[in-house]
Amino acid sequence: MAVTKIKPVKSALKQRLEYIQNPAKTDGKMLISSFGCSYETADIEFENTLSRAMEKGNNLAHHLIQSFEPGESTPEQAHEIGRRLADEVTKGRYEYVLTTHIDRGHLHNHIIFCAASFVDNKKYISNKKSYYEIRNISDKLCKEYNLSVITPGQDKCKSYAEYTADHSGGSWKSKLKTVIDSIIPQSKNFDDFLKQLKLSGHEIKRGKYISVRAPGQERFTRTKTLGTDYTEENIIKRIAGEYTITAPDKKIYDFTFDMPEAADVDIDIFAVDTPADVKPIYVRPAFAANLIIDIENCVKAQQSAGFARWQKIQKVIFI
Repeated sequence: MAVTKIKPVKSALKQRLEYIQNPAKTDGKMLISSFGCSYETADIEFENTLSRAMEKGNNLAHHLIQSFEPGESTPEQAHEIGRRLADEVTKGRYEYVLTTHIDRGHLHNHIIFCAASFVDNKKYISNKKSYYEIRNISDKLCKEYNLSVITPGQDKCKSYAEYTADHSGGSWKSKLKTVIDSIIPQSKNFDDFLKQLKLSGHEIKRGKYISVRAPGQERFTRTKTLGTDYTEENIIKRIAGEYTITAPDKKIYDFTFDMPEAADVDIDIFAVDTPADVKPIYVRPAFAANLIIDIENCVKAQQSAGFARWQKIQKVIFI
């Protein structure tokens, strides 16, 4: 299972690139790869490409993070998966630097790719559609490498702050679910349930949906937003013994990214099921071979020593 998120880089490109390449985090820079550029001079090469971009805008690059369950993957495998993800996302059109960090309790990849393509000088379009494509690629790789699974739809569309709070038992919603779960077995009917909930210090608002506010909580929470087990209809059924609460059959792990981020950044926590008999075999995408061109006729190579060096390496690999 891999958790993914992406955000634009609008400033401090060099500092961000230097951060993800920290030797202490990348096993002495052993877990660093790049495409279309040299990681040592990526900021200069990104800026060179951006100077020719057809659309200017504020985005210098995009920062994609892919994090794995603790103990599930090796650094080498995580890096391999990250490289395949980066290759499929950028499609041989955008320079990128990939690093795998090993200094936390979980392995995670940082992929910073240029916002402009060195092929046609067009800017990468980042939106919901492109994000879901990224997520689906990551899911596909998780499936191929037989990684663990998150049930589709479970914890979908939560912010990172809410996700981490919920899985540490600290969010209002998590606490409210605990209170409701403890009161239901003691309730004779729904009215008795509401009475006990009120006696526990919670404020209740009746309407089309039941809304509850705990002491100290700023806003009311509709119980239906807690999940299908907490709709009014299913609470009534649970009290009557006609409904069994669903329980996830897979464990959800909390991931903390070490790159400072805004509190409201959304992350993805979706993965697909994986057949047990799938054996991971890494094959670099075919389109990478199509990038082997004559260095003497390559404008990019004439402007970038790093790219020329990369091309030579690719010729050694594929020829």
